Formats: sequence, structure tokens, C-alpha cells
Amino acid sequence: MSSAAAETSEKSAEAFRTISEVSQELDVPQHVLRFWESRFTQVRPIKRAGGRRYYRPEDVDLLRGIRALLYTDGMTIRGAQKVLRDKGPRYVSEIGRGEASLHGKRQPKEKFHRQLRAVDFSEEPLPEKTPEPEKKLQIVSDAPRAPTGSTLDEAPTQSPSGEARARLETLLTDLLQLKTRLSEACAA
Repeated sequence: MSSAAAETSEKSAEAFRTISEVSQELDVPQHVLRFWESRFTQVRPIKRAGGRRYYRPEDVDLLRGIRALLYTDGMTIRGAQKVLRDKGPRYVSEIGRGEASLHGKRQPKEKFHRQLRAVDFSEEPLPEKTPEPEKKLQIVSDAPRAPTGSTLDEAPTQSPSGEARARLETLLTDLLQLKTRLSEACAA
């Protein structure tokens, strides 16, 4: 066990933590913590002489919640900022402590991917109108192209023929069915 980890385990729950201790605890590099501090105004560690940062327990909970929003839920910085703005830092701290979650039941990405691999997508037969793979390639090769040396804005716009339109609508239907199945798998 490293000296910083040993010190962390010896400290009381109310003790202030250094940036290296918080970095180890959250498994996030120190520069990321400093970056988050610049993006999330709610994170305000106490700075001592020389710029050394000390994080209060509530700061650590907030950072843990931000980490969960970014890494577990896959949100962007802006998305996490919006959650902080809309629901407040207390709510994000609760996420960090595991008392709340953004979308109901929280699960790590690895568990989601295991569940997704276990989903049987062959339950419903595909529509009979599904074109063969060679025909799909033919659709792509028949697509109108921009003349050489021109931009796409200058390319003539053509509606697909009746047969090509029917194939595209079938493909769209298939994609929408797959999207529904994927959504159901995510919700499970």
C-alpha cells in the first residue's frame, strides 16, 4: 500500500484530503481534477499557501458524482454542468455517495455490455422484403454522385426510384425495429 493510500485510510471521514489522495480515491489523474475545477464552479477546494489544494468531504462527494456522470453515465462536460445547474450540487453529491442516480437504477458500463451481448435479436424474423447483401451494395453504387470537381451543394438532387425507395423504407423499418430492441435492452 502506498503512503498516500495508507494516510487516507488512517484519516477520519471528516478530514480534508489532498489532491493526490482524492486522485487515488477516485482513480482520476490530478490534472483531470484541476480541469474539473475550472469547468465546474461548484468544486471549490481550499487553497493554502503555494496553491496546495485541500478537499472537504463534500467536495470529494461532488467530484465522485461528477465522475459518475462523466464516466459511468457517459455524459459530456456540458451535460454534467446542466445536471448540476438543474438539480444542484447536493443531488450530484448524492449520486457520488450512491444514494441517487440520474436514470433510476445505476449500473456500470461493463454490466450493460454483458446484458447487451445476452440479448437475442433473432426473436422476430426479419421482414421478407429485406434485400440481399449484394442488392444493398448495388443501392449504394447507384446513388447519385457529385460531378468531378464540384461540391455536394452543386450536385443535382434526385429522388430515389420507386424500387430504391421501397428498399430504403424497408431498411429504415429494420433500423427502427433494432433501435426499439436496443432501447428495451438498455431499460432492462
